[in-house]
Amino acid sequence: MNCTKCVGKMVERKGSTPEGIEYAYFKCRKCGEEIVDMKQLHSVAQKYREMKKYTAKISKWGESFAVRIPKELVKQYKLKQNEDVTLVPEKKGIKIVA
Repeated sequence: MNCTKCVGKMVERKGSTPEGIEYAYFKCRKCGEEIVDMKQLHSVAQKYREMKKYTAKISKWGESFAVRIPKELVKQYKLKQNEDVTLVPEKKGIKIVA
């Protein structure tokens, strides 16, 4: 595959979004132009839609706040009642690691 800007040779690379969704793209060795094909773009968009389909309300429990985890995610990640999890502060949110 050749670059549409400079006609240089494109090489396939791997990347990931800040949320950890992996995808492949092409990068020009000559000018650095990066291209993601439509198939990869649709795949990443579908994964984002799946990630965003769960919503939760923040409740107040005593002096703390609490978030309910939807049943589908409890099953998927095999979470147990009273299980300790790690909260990892990130630039755009909080990651829960079980």
